[in-house]
Amino acid sequence: MPTNLRLLDLLDEVRSGVCSPEDAADRISGLRLEEVGSIACLDLGRSIRCGIPEVVLAEGKDTPHLIAIMKRYAETSGRCLASRATPEQAEAVKQGTPDLTCEYFPDARIIILSDGSPKPITNGTVAVITAGTSDIRVAEEARIIAEEMGCRTLTAYDVGAAGIHRLFPALSNLRGADAFVVCAGREGTLPAVVAGLVDRPVIGVPVSVGYGYMGKGEAALASMLQSCAVLAVVNIDAGFTAGAFAAQIASRERSK
Repeated sequence: MPTNLRLLDLLDEVRSGVCSPEDAADRISGLRLEEVGSIACLDLGRSIRCGIPEVVLAEGKDTPHLIAIMKRYAETSGRCLASRATPEQAEAVKQGTPDLTCEYFPDARIIILSDGSPKPITNGTVAVITAGTSDIRVAEEARIIAEEMGCRTLTAYDVGAAGIHRLFPALSNLRGADAFVVCAGREGTLPAVVAGLVDRPVIGVPVSVGYGYMGKGEAALASMLQSCAVLAVVNIDAGFTAGAFAAQIASRERSK
């Protein structure tokens, strides 16, 4: 099994005296939990255990709960992400955490709250492609997550099958990628096309764009699942899942 880069970083911290052996052992266990009142149980060991940061789903949460969860997580682990967040939620988090840095990415609908702790750097590269402009919101979620996991990202947006000639010059700029995330709505053709042209893993993301029979991403999902080209497929609008999966692949590729 490839070396866990985060584990190596932690061992370097122990060697340099930045982290005590006891704290390192606690972090390595991957079972660090912290309760926020009676509303949440934070999984503080996920990044060490899985290489994927804990991401809070803002959608459906009461704003005071969201603020309390993100504040505690950022204070404990240095950085905290929330997905599917509204501008109003982002502003409330910013106002409720004056001692922390709050960034909001409106296209991705992601909040990043931090105490100044840096992101990891893995040197992996993830390419993110969209068929149409309407797919960018999901693509941006994937991009931000991949970058938060330490990867460099390359993008090519609005290069879908309706004007397939746009794809080929775009791919020439993405050849250095270790993994590809391809987002498409309507009939969802683009991921299969890309998978037939590149020699790296491709993750297809069906987007809830389209109307009528099997609209809202269902036709795109079915099309990707029936692809003759080899690709992995995530759920409709699952930008986070695709970005995290691609970052895991890219980081492992670079660690060899």
